[in-house]
Amino acid sequence: MTIPGYADYQRREFCKDVRCPIQRQLDKCPTGSDEYEKLRDICKTRCIHTTYEFHHWLTDRGYQVVRPEDWSPRANA
Repeated sequence: MTIPGYADYQRREFCKDVRCPIQRQLDKCPTGSDEYEKLRDICKTRCIHTTYEFHHWLTDRGYQVVRPEDWSPRANA
């Protein structure tokens, strides 16, 4: 859900901006191919970048991580 006046993060925007070598290989593969899925598994399970890097990349570019005030992990499980 986009907040009026704000832009949503686009999938893999960070990966492309930092020129992740895995992302660069993914961009060359046909979506759904065996090689593509093997590379996606690297992204999903053993990303070469850290959450610290990603968080700082987001904040350096003005992104804000938000959630509704009444959100509860128990109610949304």
